[in-house]
Amino acid sequence: MPAHEFIRIVSRDSPMALAQVERVRGELAALYPGIRTEVVPVKTTGDKWMGDLSQVEGKGAFTKEVDAALLAGAADLAVHCVKDVPADRPLPAGTVFAAFLRRDDIRDALVHPGGLTLDELPAGTRIGTSSVRRTAQLAASHPHLTCVPMRGNANRRLEKLAAGHADALLLAVSGLERIDRRDVISEVLPTDVMMPPIGAGILAVQCREDDTGLIDTVSALGDPDTHREATAERMLIHVLQGHCNSPIAGYAKAALNGDLSLRASVFTPDGKTILNAHEWAGPLDPATLGTSVAVTLLRQGARELIDSIPH
Repeated sequence: MPAHEFIRIVSRDSPMALAQVERVRGELAALYPGIRTEVVPVKTTGDKWMGDLSQVEGKGAFTKEVDAALLAGAADLAVHCVKDVPADRPLPAGTVFAAFLRRDDIRDALVHPGGLTLDELPAGTRIGTSSVRRTAQLAASHPHLTCVPMRGNANRRLEKLAAGHADALLLAVSGLERIDRRDVISEVLPTDVMMPPIGAGILAVQCREDDTGLIDTVSALGDPDTHREATAERMLIHVLQGHCNSPIAGYAKAALNGDLSLRASVFTPDGKTILNAHEWAGPLDPATLGTSVAVTLLRQGARELIDSIPH
């Protein structure tokens, strides 16, 4: 039996976040049939604020209240989507990632009520997204389309689409699958058309670092390949010191033979400048690979590009 028979899980209270918690609860129950779990929902600054995230501490706006509940002892573990956890600074002191769950689909999806593909959209089509990563890539590949700012969880964005606030949306495939809305996808975009954000499709479980019994319990949920991919990607962002307004994209991939590669790009917001790097780890560990790819991008001018973007 695990060290903890009752675990309180803190999470954002959005439908997406709660669906992510249910996956963790399900995997824990499968491993430890006698275990009991309880969800402690919190509303974060990021969920309440519908403006530019850079005005409310960027991605940290989605994690601050969750971290606080964990550190205060109001919950035992937290579930995060890794792409929402800032990587330009360490995790809050006293906490660690105890497991990275097996990675889901990293790709983005086009949602168009008429079922058109991205290449079929007529000039002037309004794409609802507040992602600088998506906006920059669309500006480079489909400059005839227009991006309109749209925040909120996926359910809320689908409601805004239905209400006519945009003509189409770009959303993460994994997120739509988690809320059981794969039916709205009109096209899944390959990564060479729309490169994903760092940490795409990865759920992580965070614990207090002194709670060694719980760490031992939940570490069994971890997937080794996903752990290596997440480590490489987060080190990339850490070295680049990318912020929430930085159009940075990339993904690591662990091959069947164990080889790890990392592909990454840094864009100007208008998509007119694109810096690219792609390396294989060979004997390098994941963190060293992330550092190496970041240095390659820095040599191309990534520092100046990132620092020139207000945040």
